[in-house]
Amino acid sequence: MFIAIGFMVLGTLFGFLLRKKEFKNISKIITLLIWFLLFILGLEVGANPQIISGITSIGIEALVITLAAVTGSAVAALLLWKHINNRRKDFHEE
Repeated sequence: MFIAIGFMVLGTLFGFLLRKKEFKNISKIITLLIWFLLFILGLEVGANPQIISGITSIGIEALVITLAAVTGSAVAALLLWKHINNRRKDFHEE
């Protein structure tokens, strides 16, 4: 945990010191590194027999959590949208 936080702080420091330098291909490099990390994560998951044996229950739980999160986000966004539009209408009526 401390190593991850240390790398974040170090990256922030380097970013601050190099903020005037233009990095043209950094987005592509970051994308490739993320894909590589996901691949390595998949290798680790596939090599773990406990995860593989419980993949169906993990998948069902993940599906339920995902659906609940998406539904909750959609409801919150709808309520916020309605609240903003009501305030906008009240502002224009005054």
